[in-house]
Amino acid sequence: MSATITTAEPPPAPAARDTRHWTRFVRPAAAVLSGVLLYLSFPPRPLWWLVLPGFALLGWVLSARRMRAALGLGLLAGLGFMLPLLHWTGEDVGPVPWLALALAEALFVAVGCMGIAAVSRLAYWPVWAAAVWTLDEAVRARVPFGGFPWGKIAFGQADGVFLPLAALGGTPLLSFAVVLCGFGLLEAVRQVRRFRATGGVPRAAVVAAAATVAVPALAAFAALPLVDDSAEDGTATVAAIQGNVPRLGLDFNSQRRAVLDNHAARTEELARDVKAGKVPQPDFVLWPENSSDLDPFRNADARDVIDRAVKAIGAPTVVGAVLTPDTGTLRNTLIQWDPVSGPGATYDKRHIQPFGEYMPMRSFVRIFSKDVDRVQREFGPGDKVGVFDLAGTKVGFVTCYEAAFDDAVRDTVKHGGQLIAVPSNNATFGRSEMTYQQLAMSQVRAVEHGRSVVVPVTSGVSAVIRPDGTIVEKSGMFTPDALVDEVPLRSSLTPATRLGVLPEGLLALVAVAGIGWVTVRSVRARKGRGAGPEDASAAP
Repeated sequence: MSATITTAEPPPAPAARDTRHWTRFVRPAAAVLSGVLLYLSFPPRPLWWLVLPGFALLGWVLSARRMRAALGLGLLAGLGFMLPLLHWTGEDVGPVPWLALALAEALFVAVGCMGIAAVSRLAYWPVWAAAVWTLDEAVRARVPFGGFPWGKIAFGQADGVFLPLAALGGTPLLSFAVVLCGFGLLEAVRQVRRFRATGGVPRAAVVAAAATVAVPALAAFAALPLVDDSAEDGTATVAAIQGNVPRLGLDFNSQRRAVLDNHAARTEELARDVKAGKVPQPDFVLWPENSSDLDPFRNADARDVIDRAVKAIGAPTVVGAVLTPDTGTLRNTLIQWDPVSGPGATYDKRHIQPFGEYMPMRSFVRIFSKDVDRVQREFGPGDKVGVFDLAGTKVGFVTCYEAAFDDAVRDTVKHGGQLIAVPSNNATFGRSEMTYQQLAMSQVRAVEHGRSVVVPVTSGVSAVIRPDGTIVEKSGMFTPDALVDEVPLRSSLTPATRLGVLPEGLLALVAVAGIGWVTVRSVRARKGRGAGPEDASAAP
C-alpha cells in the first residue's frame, strides 16, 4: 500500500483592497461641504472668509465635469448651502415650505454649476466661472414670482474685507469679486503643486492665478475712499421703536391690538425719557412693519392710540400698518403721521412676498401644505417709490423683504433719500438667523449707496447703521426698546448707485460669452470627430 503525499497549496494572497467604491463618494461629499462652508460664512457667524475655501472646493468639485455630473454635484452643493441658510422659513409653518424653497434655490445653484463646469476648461477659467455664478444670482433674484435674492454671496460679506466693492459696483460686483478670489485660490494651489511636481510652470499661468486672488483684494483696498460716513447734509436725530410682540410665531396676528399697544407704549415711554432729559428729542420716529395690523383709517380706536403716541413724542412718526379696503387686495403700508395734522403720505410695499403675503398656485400648493389657507386675503403691490420728507430729512423706505432687492433700495436713493429706513417684522421667524441675515443686507446697502440705514423691527434685531456699514446701535431680540441716535445725512451718489444694473449686465455678458465660447468649441470638436479621413486630415 503506497502512501500518497500531498503538499498543501500556499494560501491565496490577500486581494488588494478595492478603494474605488469609496473614492466615488469624495466629490459628492466635497460638494456638500463646499455648500456648508458658504452657509457658515453668513451671519450671525463672523466667518465671512469661509466663503473663499468654499468656492475653492466647489471649483475643484466641478473642474472638467460633464454636464450631468455637474448638475448632480451642483445640486448637492446647493442643498448644503440653502438647507441650513433658509431653515427659518419653516419656523412656524413646518418643514414643507422650507424644504421646497431650499430645493428650488438649490436647483438654481445646480444649473449655475453646470455653467461653471463648462467654462472650467477655458483659459483664465476663474474669471468666467465667477461671472457665471453672478449671472446665476441675477436670474434667481428675478424669477420666478419676482425672484428670491436671499443667499446672494454679497450679503455674507458685511464684515469682510471685500465690502468696499459694494460702493463701486453694487452687490453683483461684490459677489463676483469674492467668488473670483475663491476660484483663484484653487488655481493658485494647482500652480504650486505643478511647480513642485515639474520644477516649472508657464509664467502666464502663474500670473493669471496670482491675479485672480490679488486683484479682488487690491480692488477692495482701492475702493476704500468710496466708503465715506461724513455728514454732507448735516445730521438728524432718529428714533427706532421696537415694541415687541406678545408671543412668538404666527399667533401674534391674532393679537394685533397688543402689538399696536406695545409700540405706542414704548413711544410714550421714550417721550417721558426725552422730557426728563435722558435722551435727546428725535427729529422723527420710525415704527416697524406691521406695528399696527389694525387699519387706522377704518378703526377709530387704533387711530386714537397712534395719534396719542405721536403727539406725546412730538415728532413725525412713520407707522407700519395693514390697510383693509372694502374691495381688492390688502396693502402693507407705511404711513407718515404728523403730531399736528395726523396721517399724511403713504408708501405701499412694492416687492411683496410670494407664499407669505400672496399665494401663487394656491390649489397646487395646498396638496403639500394646508398652511396656504392662512393667507385668506392676499396683499397687492404698490407702484410708487417711498421717500418721505420727515422734518426736512428725505428718508427712503424699503419694507423688510424689499431690502434683498437691488432696485428697491437704489430707487429710494435716486429719488432723493438722504437716509434709508428698513421697517421690518421678523416675529414669525422666532429666534432664527433670519433677522441677522437681513441686518447684514442693510449693512451692505449702507456701503453700496453711502447712506445711514435705520432698521426698526417689531421683535429684533433693530439697529442703526452708519454709511460705512458699522452698527452703532442695536437692540436685543424680543425686547422692547427705543434706539435714539444722531445719524449723518448724505446726498452724493456712489458709483454703484449711478451705474445701476450696468455692472451686473456686463458680468452677465462675460458669463454668456464664456458659455458661448465653450459651446462653439464643443460643436467644432464633434464635427471634427465626425469628419472622414480626408476631411480630418485637412482640419487644423
